[in-house]
Amino acid sequence: MAGQAFACRPHLPYQDLEMSPSKESTHDAPPVTAGPTRFTYKSADGLTLSGEKWEATGCSEAPKVPVLCLPGLSRNTKDFHAIARFLQEQGHEVIALDYRGRGQSEWDPEWHNYALPIEGQDIDAALSFLAIERFAILGTSRGGLHAMAMAERMDAGRIAGIILNDIGPRIEMKGIHRLAASIGKQMKFLDQASCAGALMAGLNTQFPAMSAEDWLRFAGQLGASTHDGFILEYDPALAKTLAMMDDGTPLPDIWPLFGTTTNMPMLILRGQHSDILSDDTCGEMKSRHPSAIVHEVSGEGHAPMLWDATTQERIAAFLAQLNA
Repeated sequence: MAGQAFACRPHLPYQDLEMSPSKESTHDAPPVTAGPTRFTYKSADGLTLSGEKWEATGCSEAPKVPVLCLPGLSRNTKDFHAIARFLQEQGHEVIALDYRGRGQSEWDPEWHNYALPIEGQDIDAALSFLAIERFAILGTSRGGLHAMAMAERMDAGRIAGIILNDIGPRIEMKGIHRLAASIGKQMKFLDQASCAGALMAGLNTQFPAMSAEDWLRFAGQLGASTHDGFILEYDPALAKTLAMMDDGTPLPDIWPLFGTTTNMPMLILRGQHSDILSDDTCGEMKSRHPSAIVHEVSGEGHAPMLWDATTQERIAAFLAQLNA
C-alpha cells in the first residue's frame, strides 16, 4: 500500500544481474502448458531478487504485448499463476516479480527500503535484465501504485496499457486498518489447512463465496510448507510500513500520478466487496480517464484473485486491443 512508500530515496546504479532457472524450466521448446522459469537478479544495493517468466505458447499471427505482473504489499508471484497460464495460452509472454522481502527475493535488513521508490528501481532493473522495452502492466494493489509511478517516470509509449487490480488514487482507511491489523502478526501455522482456516475467519466478509478448497488454494499462494510448519513468504518487518498510519495521518496525494496515465489504455478491476477501492473513487477515476474500462469482480473483495474465467477473459480482451 501507500504510507511511507513515497519517501524519496537516492538513485543507485544497477549491479550485475544473474539468471537462475527454476526446477520447472527447460531448454526444450515449451509445451502448450509450460510452467514458468524462475530468474534472479541483483538489486542496486546488492540484494538477490527473484521473479517468474512464462513464455508465450498460444498460436498468434502477430506478437502480443508482454505483460508485467506486480503484486500487492505482502504478496508474491504465485498470485499470478492462474492468470499467467491463461495469458500465455493467448500468446502473451508474462513476467511476475517478487519485491524485496517477499516470495523468493532476499529480505532487506533495513525495513525503510520497503518503499515504492526503492522497489521501483528494482522493477526497472528487472526490465533491463530481461530486455523488455514495451509492455502492459497488471498491478494488484501496491502493484497498481507502481504502475502509476512507472507511467510518470518512463518514456511515452513504453507502457502499452495498465490494468489496476483493486487500487486507485484514493485508498480507504478502513482497508488500511484491516491490513495493518494482520500483516506480520502471525507468520507461522501448523499446516496449510490451519492457515486457510485463519484466512477464512479474517476475510470471509471480503470473499463470502469462496469454498474450503478456495481458501486452501489461497493459503498456498501466501506461504509454503517447511519442516517447521507452514510459513508465510514475506518479511514481517513489512508491518512497520503501516504501523504509524491512522485516521489522522494524511495519505500522499496520488491523483497527480493517476493523471499521468490518462493517455494510456486502462482497465480497472474492482472487487465487489473491496474495502480499499470504493465505488466513488472508481467513478472519479472514470471521470478523469473517460476511456478507462471498469470491471467489477462479483463476490470478491480486496484484491480479486484473478481465478475466474470472466475476469481472465476481460483481461485478455483488453490486452488484445494493444499492439505489441
